[in-house]
Amino acid sequence: MGKPTAASQRAFQSWGRYPKSEPTRIVGIQDRSSLPEFAGGKSTVLAYGQGRSYGDVCLNNGGTLLSTSALDRFINFDPDTGLLRAEGGTTLADVLVQTVPHGWFLPVSPGTKFISLGGAVANDIHGKNHHVAGTFGRHVTQFELVRSSGERLICSPDRNTELFGATIAGLGLTGFITWVEFQLRPIESDQIDMTTTRFRSLDEFLSLSEAANEESPYVVAWIDGLRAEGRGLLMQGDHAPAGPGTSLPSTLPTRKARLSAPFDAPGWLLNPFSIRAFNTAYFRKQIARVKRTRIHYDPYFYPLDAIRDWNRGYGKRGLLQYQCVVPFDDSNATVRELLSRIAGSGAGSFLAVIKTFGDIPSPGMMSFPRPGITLALDFANKGERTIRFFHSLDAIVREAVGAVYPAKDACMSGESFRAYFPRWEEFSTHIDPAFSSSFWRRVTS
Repeated sequence: MGKPTAASQRAFQSWGRYPKSEPTRIVGIQDRSSLPEFAGGKSTVLAYGQGRSYGDVCLNNGGTLLSTSALDRFINFDPDTGLLRAEGGTTLADVLVQTVPHGWFLPVSPGTKFISLGGAVANDIHGKNHHVAGTFGRHVTQFELVRSSGERLICSPDRNTELFGATIAGLGLTGFITWVEFQLRPIESDQIDMTTTRFRSLDEFLSLSEAANEESPYVVAWIDGLRAEGRGLLMQGDHAPAGPGTSLPSTLPTRKARLSAPFDAPGWLLNPFSIRAFNTAYFRKQIARVKRTRIHYDPYFYPLDAIRDWNRGYGKRGLLQYQCVVPFDDSNATVRELLSRIAGSGAGSFLAVIKTFGDIPSPGMMSFPRPGITLALDFANKGERTIRFFHSLDAIVREAVGAVYPAKDACMSGESFRAYFPRWEEFSTHIDPAFSSSFWRRVTS
């Protein structure tokens, strides 16, 4: 592909649709065994999967994007052991369709199944089960990395170990991932036994979360971003065992979004009054304090995937997500200050999540999760006002020796980045000279 059209430029944006980016070229990769020359070009290159990163880690403004969407083939799947090798553009949705009928599930999954395996490695994704499973990188057994020199390297915990650790959570900067091999986890049905518990304070959430982490592999909570005290709903779950009413499907059709956002919502639609009304209704939707139910895994793990282009609900200017992690302390004063600052801003968010990370380390030297409490909130992009607000949150997180997730970020400063990821200089020695991204240039310039 040559110079991208306006339509293709829109297609190759990030999920948050900010910042705007104009790649000079988009090259569709069709065959992993025959890749274009990366070195010697007039611009830098970056692999682009499904574009579900919120900010600019998947963007290369003024450079070349290597589209991986056609690299979606399974190379080898052993239904007896659950070991899967697939091309880097294969999505988690593709994996689920092929493996769930055989009794296997993703070892770690974020809140959307529409991300590529290459993106899962590059951002070292995490999910509701971090306290028992760690990040996706812990389950990767090996992958192939193609450098701009033309060298093809098999990276694993035992081979090319430094590049293995640099590529996991390496933001796509160490080279081109052609395929990924990883270990799935066994399941007996496609159902989830879920318990939802209402809480009215941060202290109550932490107590419930600690108990839930002992009982269940999947734990996450929705929190009311307009209430500083931290009220919300904690959802814990596990794969239901085989039995009456539960089984594995013989086939698993690709689930398509039932609803869609056909146009950009007007800017006035998301305001403190509408968000407050939604949050109150959502908190009160459950009459009993504790509710137990059994549901299909899809709405449990991927509720927003049911709405195609749901990001358009934030308007033409897009959305910004702020996801941070801060260490535990006796009073958890940092989380309280963040909740107070967010509630007091009036910006609010109805897509607000809180959970705790465990102490299982990742093999990735730049991995985001670390022991502590993580908050993730979506905000409508109000320009400089939103960015200044995020910078004020960054100051709190830096002081607490926490971190912000690059895959969700669009505006952290270089000072903040260096504080969040103290191994960044070590990591930079492994970056391929032909690869770059808008994010990397922003935080290191």
